[in-house]
Amino acid sequence: MAYSPRLKDKYKADVIPALQKKYGYSSSMEVPKLEKICVNQGIGDAVSDKKLIEGAIKEMTTITGQKAVSTISKKDISNFKLRKGVPIGVRVTLRGDTMYEFLDRLISVALPRIRDFRGINEKGFDGNGNYTLGVTEQIIFPEIDIDKVTKIMGMDITFVTSAPSDDQALALLSEFGLPFKNQKKEEKK
Repeated sequence: MAYSPRLKDKYKADVIPALQKKYGYSSSMEVPKLEKICVNQGIGDAVSDKKLIEGAIKEMTTITGQKAVSTISKKDISNFKLRKGVPIGVRVTLRGDTMYEFLDRLISVALPRIRDFRGINEKGFDGNGNYTLGVTEQIIFPEIDIDKVTKIMGMDITFVTSAPSDDQALALLSEFGLPFKNQKKEEKK
């Protein structure tokens, strides 16, 4: 039997029936799904120090399990001493099994390691069913060796779903296990 990620199996076994019951979908194909996870990291100091990009690519590749690529500036901005074509960030787009593996590690290992963590804010939805989460330190991921980190940088993690509304996307991500703040209050009642 072929390997299948834990959250992929959970989606088929638990999430689809729960969302069908909640929203009254007639078919399991109507249920929203997680299409991709985009992880990106802006590195403003990379304009003056090119080695920061190389280190960020290594770290992002280690965190996500997929080769990261550098993002390049599109135009000149004199106030930031920025030239067109200079690498200024790192990004990765995860799909399929690697996406589910990354999400599993994020929920079960990385988010609980954040200092004073009380849940993630549910105001990061864009109106089209996509959610963006900001992480302030890359050292919350256990794959990163703290001794080898040259500079602590944050990153943005965007969950792209097929949900038509933010309410349905919130229900989907909650079923996967993302710890939103308001849901903890509801559980206590």
